[in-house]
Order: sequence, then C-alpha cells, then structure tokens
Amino acid sequence: MSSLGFTSMAAAAVYYRFASQMDGGGDAVPGEEEVGAADVPGGGGDVQPRHHVNGRRRRLLPLRLANGDFPSHQGGGEIPVTEMFGTFALSVGAAVGMEFWARWAHRALWHASLWHMHESHHRPRDGPFELNDVFAIVNAVPAMSLLAYGFFTRGLLPGLCFGAGLGITLFGMAYMFVHDGLVHRRFPVGPIANVPYFRRVAAAHQIHHMDKFEGVPYGLFLGPKELEEVGGSEELEKEIKKRIKRKKTLDAIQ
Repeated sequence: MSSLGFTSMAAAAVYYRFASQMDGGGDAVPGEEEVGAADVPGGGGDVQPRHHVNGRRRRLLPLRLANGDFPSHQGGGEIPVTEMFGTFALSVGAAVGMEFWARWAHRALWHASLWHMHESHHRPRDGPFELNDVFAIVNAVPAMSLLAYGFFTRGLLPGLCFGAGLGITLFGMAYMFVHDGLVHRRFPVGPIANVPYFRRVAAAHQIHHMDKFEGVPYGLFLGPKELEEVGGSEELEKEIKKRIKRKKTLDAIQ
C-alpha cells in the first residue's frame, strides 16, 4: 500500500505540473480582473473578450453550459510536448543514473573518506536510526529543490529540473524499500520480498556486508550483475537459498 501511495503521489505531481498549461485560460493582462459573465450587468449572453465595469476593464471568463461543456469559443491550451518529453526522459535518466552514482559514491566515498559515517551501517544498529542515514538527506535536498523549482515554474528548463528531481526521488523511494526494508528489515515491505529479482538484489547486498569479494557489490539494483563479474555467482545462489529457507521458517512460526 505504501508503494502504491508513493507512486500515486508522483503521478499526481506530474499531472498537476502540466495540467495548468493545458487549460483554456491564458494569463491575465496586468490591470484586468477575471470575472464570469454573471458578474457583469447584462452578462449571460454572448461573452465578449473584455468589458468595462465601473471604469475598470475586465476580461470575462466563459461559464459552463447546461450540459457541462464550455462554450465553443473556449480553446484548449497547447500541450507542451517537448517539455513533457524532456521531463519524462530526465526522470528515467536520473533514476538510472542514480544507481551508478550510488555505486561510485559507495566505493569511492562511503568506504573511503566517509567511512567514519558509513561504518554505522556495518555495525549492529542501536535504535531506529544510524549516522549513515545522513546520506539519504544529502540526496533528498537537491531532489526537493529541483522538484520545487520545476513544479512552480513553467518552461523547458524547469520541466527538465522537475524530471531530474522526480527521477532522483523515485530512485530514493525504491532504494529505501529494497535496502532499508527488504534487506535490513527496518520496516515491513509486503509481497516484494517474494519477487525473484528483489530476492537476488537483497542477497547480493547481504554479500556486500560479508566483505567476501572486497566489498562487491557496491551498487544495489545491479548488485547481482556486479557479483557475477567477480565470480560471485555461486555465493549469490547460496545466499538466495538461505534467505528462502529463513523466510519459510519465519512464515511457519507465524
């Protein structure tokens, strides 16, 4: 349910990001007020583009007809095809790119100069949080900034920023569910634990914590492939079988 909720929120954000650009109304002219025909004396018949009321120039907004449609002269806004394509392309690109960024940062930073923080993740956790959680905040700040700028600003560049922020956010949510929930059991994740691919990902990351192949894999979603490249396929299969057996035992107890 949580996965569905986060996905719905992301879809709603994309919808409202572009919905305002595809409505029929244009931007108001400075010094004008937007009013309905019913607000103007004698209004309600043919709606004129503008009208002077009490010395103030006003632009009239068409009312809905009895059948719920807008009058025929109400045109729909243009669909920002280029901007939408750029947004979706950057969303996918950012989500995929984050896997490679996380792999590089994990090896070159977290297991090097930032080990004093990441070490908390390789030791038994005392309490609900660990110092390593700071890295999640570090990635969340630019994602939220890109989303906010792109959501409230129109144009191609803001659309690209929105897409990049959305991709980083989607990767972060997926990483949280698989890494924190499935692998380290910090919260229940439901049926994704039974998906063969996620089972392989979880087993591969568990091998990372065993430090059997010089820390490989450092990535998460491509972790199984990293293990295969260093000859860890057999160890991966053993760990998968262990996880299946452990889950069956827990299910039997419950």
